[in-house]
Amino acid sequence: MNIATLLQAQARTRPDAPALVEYRRGRRRVCTFGDLDDRAAHGAARLHDAGLRQGDAVLVLQPVSVELYVALAALFRLGLVAVVLDPSAGREHVAACARRLPLRGFIGSPKAHLLRLIVGEVRRIPHRFVVGPWLPGARPWRSSSWRSAQPPCVPLASCEADTPALLTFTSGSTGTPKAAVRTHGLLQAQYQALRSTLGLQAGQTDLTTLPIFVLANLAAGVTSVLSAADPRCQARADLARIADQVERERPTRVVATPAFLERLLAVAPDSLRDLQQVFTGGAPVFPGALDALKRAASRASITAVYGSTEAEPIAEVDYDAVTSQDRARTQRGGGLLAGPPVDAVALRILPDRWGAPLLPYTSETFEGDVLPPGIAGEIVVSGPHVVPGYLGGHGDAATKFDVAGVRWHRTGDAGYLDERGRLWLLGRCGAKARDARGVLYPLAVEAAAQTEGVARAAFLAADGGRHLVLEQTAGHPG
Repeated sequence: MNIATLLQAQARTRPDAPALVEYRRGRRRVCTFGDLDDRAAHGAARLHDAGLRQGDAVLVLQPVSVELYVALAALFRLGLVAVVLDPSAGREHVAACARRLPLRGFIGSPKAHLLRLIVGEVRRIPHRFVVGPWLPGARPWRSSSWRSAQPPCVPLASCEADTPALLTFTSGSTGTPKAAVRTHGLLQAQYQALRSTLGLQAGQTDLTTLPIFVLANLAAGVTSVLSAADPRCQARADLARIADQVERERPTRVVATPAFLERLLAVAPDSLRDLQQVFTGGAPVFPGALDALKRAASRASITAVYGSTEAEPIAEVDYDAVTSQDRARTQRGGGLLAGPPVDAVALRILPDRWGAPLLPYTSETFEGDVLPPGIAGEIVVSGPHVVPGYLGGHGDAATKFDVAGVRWHRTGDAGYLDERGRLWLLGRCGAKARDARGVLYPLAVEAAAQTEGVARAAFLAADGGRHLVLEQTAGHPG
């Protein structure tokens, strides 16, 4: 069940095919599937020789790069737990996350190692590795001898489906950071769900800005061109450089947020013309955004994917499946079409009780609470690729509940199923307006407001009133 077996399978069948392509300091670097496997084997040996053993937690603070995925593959091989967080959230966030579990190892860039000077919890990690130039108090992670040396014989750890593999922390902006626990079984289930939803096939080339999707690509034999965009702040991405990547690598597909694609098209309107597939998600995808993508990538299939950190993917809708009647429903305030739920997920709509924990259900009481088509409520999901809980149970009470012993996840999103079983999104449950005029969800208003001449719309309830803020499209007459 070790997720590393999927990566090894590609190294055996496609050793010379490019797995990862990145540009650093103006230079193109290619890591084949065989290289990745070889370097991961040496990395695993280095970790094992340092004294790390199965179940130990290792903090990984490395930008999206070849080195990041070598490190993750090495950790998976040994059955170690990769702990990933966002250091840009600040020292208090890093310290709070590090206090949540005993960290035995640390792999990071030289810049990340500066945290040892200011965060005691990081300084006390016993086994430290630096990716890059030598630093005092840390072993070098990368060695020029890796590719020439005989691969070390470190056996692959035997992992069960519920063996933890990857922990990712939330920002903690609304309280104590929560750690989503992805097990080896869940990562394999997520790969299967993404492979089906995204149509992953060996030999494709994918420009991706979403780090978790690269793992699925590696398992499927898809070449990942690592975007020059920082996934933590794509607003500062060097779009001209990314457009050059697209021109040079000729990817067959792209997976990115709608905001990123909008900005890319503004800088390089022809950059997507040769693509075969475009997948976009991570934020609401409005009909106008789909239209713009179709104009830019006229030969490609355009798909909007709905999901969340804990459940990716949940639903998808193709551009060609959105009818004029669907668009009219959106304009009437009917919400944003997300499409039918993916095969891997069970999805229901419950009455919106966001903010109140849900007690365990029996199968009968749960089905009795499920809302019929056309009635809005909270979207809840279950499936093998849905994160079942957080580290130590912190956050489970607010977002998880059980039905006859089966764990379900509360998305916190409002929506409804139509008569064809398709999901429509209405916005965050916690952001709804509830007053004497009834209940109004923000996305329903914002989607209806996205007409010609409107670049962006934001709805909020504040000071006893309902407010809609519109940003006019540049150059459009007022």
